[in-house]
Amino acid sequence: MTDTGHDVKVLGFAGSLRKDSYNRAALRAAQELLPPGMTLEIFDLAPIPLFNEDVEREGFPAAVLEFKERIADADALLISTPEYNYSIPGVLKNAIDWASRPPGKSPLAGKPLAIMGASIGYFGSARAQYHLRQVCVLLNMHPVNSPEVFISGAASKFDETGKLTDGMFRNNIKKLLQALQEWTIRLREA
Repeated sequence: MTDTGHDVKVLGFAGSLRKDSYNRAALRAAQELLPPGMTLEIFDLAPIPLFNEDVEREGFPAAVLEFKERIADADALLISTPEYNYSIPGVLKNAIDWASRPPGKSPLAGKPLAIMGASIGYFGSARAQYHLRQVCVLLNMHPVNSPEVFISGAASKFDETGKLTDGMFRNNIKKLLQALQEWTIRLREA
């Protein structure tokens, strides 16, 4: 974790590869809503290959090394996830699996994070977020517990350019970012 006083450097990534993903759009909204002293870089998971221990034995692929380095350099993480079949999308779980390797040397360990998500469904990715929280337990990550951001009915919450137009959800993201900043500073000073 970079010790820069109260500045917080966040790495964000979406659990969707779709070009017009609502979760990528939610991360862009978060970039607009950052509190003073916080930065947010968005990382694209698309280049990360499927996890394979045979590949790992030969050496981590460049995209995986870059992802792990960006995680290590960040003070905190922001994950925006859709919900696929009541759970975490494969692309997100795959990236986390790579970042968790090798056991005992993961840049995820001890990392503060915030979780949010957008879905066209009524629950706004709630079930996926709860499954992601379970994964965080084993990885010894430290998620913000409240507030929670579940962007339901996402098709009507973003305009044709991908801008989040719903004031309530924009405000919820702003509160989540403030909580992540406070949580990260608190853990840093502990």
